[in-house]
Amino acid sequence: MSRKPGAFPRILHLHSTFSAGGKELRCARLINAFGPRVEHSIVSAEPERMEAAKHISASIPVRYPADLPTLVGRPTPGRLQRLARAMAGYDLILTYNWGAMDAVMAHTLFGEALGLPRLIHHEDGFNADERDKLKWGRNWYRRIALGRASGLVVPSETLERIALEVWDQPIGRVRHIPNGVDTARFGKRCRADALRGVVKRPDELWVGTLAGLRPVKNLTRLVRAFAGLPAQWQLVIVGEGPEREAIRAQALQLGIEHRVHLPGFASDPARFAGLFDIFALSSDSEQAPISLIEAMAAGCAVASTDVGDVAAMVAEPNRPFIAANEAGLGAALSALATDANLRSSLGEANRARAREAFDEKAMIAAYRRLYSSALGGDGLPKP
Repeated sequence: MSRKPGAFPRILHLHSTFSAGGKELRCARLINAFGPRVEHSIVSAEPERMEAAKHISASIPVRYPADLPTLVGRPTPGRLQRLARAMAGYDLILTYNWGAMDAVMAHTLFGEALGLPRLIHHEDGFNADERDKLKWGRNWYRRIALGRASGLVVPSETLERIALEVWDQPIGRVRHIPNGVDTARFGKRCRADALRGVVKRPDELWVGTLAGLRPVKNLTRLVRAFAGLPAQWQLVIVGEGPEREAIRAQALQLGIEHRVHLPGFASDPARFAGLFDIFALSSDSEQAPISLIEAMAAGCAVASTDVGDVAAMVAEPNRPFIAANEAGLGAALSALATDANLRSSLGEANRARAREAFDEKAMIAAYRRLYSSALGGDGLPKP
């Protein structure tokens, strides 16, 4: 559908979830960056998970339509056709992750007949059910569904390889756009009480992480890897999710419950990430975690499991502390915990790496070019 002269572009976002996770907060930042002369409609496959909406500026025209067909269910022809019809009237369709793949299939099957706008799909990673091996049925479905997409955006080299080799996508369709953050904001000094419910005392050192408390993040592994650190070290896990009690139980079993803190979700990591003396990741599956970039921008040394692009993302001197297993993660934490000079030097190297490779300005510019090309005409207006 062609846009009338002077009309604001209308973008429909179809999300697997709009919880306050990495891809959702990135979407909110992009919406804010594109400014108030773009209209957005946002739908979640999990209608009860819309926490990221709070991060969109009040000046942006955003709708949350409740009348679209459900994004999940059996991919019958009738349901897919209803999904396709619901995409009419927009200028660009943006879909996100496996939970929106039926919408991508609907667009491929019926888009030409219905005169639908272009569609760009985004893939940011996999849940626990695909952490060890991708499901062949989903691979097959993606290959077909993405057949008429104008673009497939991935944030990591690992996902780029999967898109090209496993999903058989043409190289011209796949766009690798690294995640980015406002690195300048993470250079500011953090207040000791920046996190609700936990205050950093002068004699404490913190291992910190930012993560949804979900099984794929394997935070009980982090508790075990942390357990051998000296008494002044505290473990601070920022996030919410169903694994909270399992994390508490693991800490209690190891007798370190007084050193493991779960302050819940915190909305602005720039306010507190600098309190971490070590940033840790213990996930079974990641791609290019935004939380890692935030910690690097805050000047943190990093200990992590070797997942996704993590080893390639950190500064080169930090790469020996990216571990293959739980024992290696514990050893990396112990080595960093006993050497303040090493932590400082790695932190500064990571800060420089974040500013060079993962600044938000480059990410926003890349998405603006991609979306503007798909919209045609004048593309996205300047904010």
